[in-house]
Amino acid sequence: MFERKVSAEEVRYVLEIGEVIEGYPDDTPYPSCLILRGYKGRLIHVVAANNCLDEEIIVITVYEPDPSEWDLECRKRI
Repeated sequence: MFERKVSAEEVRYVLEIGEVIEGYPDDTPYPSCLILRGYKGRLIHVVAANNCLDEEIIVITVYEPDPSEWDLECRKRI
């Protein structure tokens, strides 16, 4: 997050309002997903895991999607 200059506020917004575009139900130790949302003109991907037992969301990584790797809406890999 910090290296990519994505703030905690941006991450919270993506987690609260974003759209799950890929699910990784077999990830361990917790299932995770890729979430997309725009924030002030900037598209952000957040990969997060859901630890239901402790009722917490674990942020794994945060980044701006590379346009050469994603479709125009950054929803599907090309």
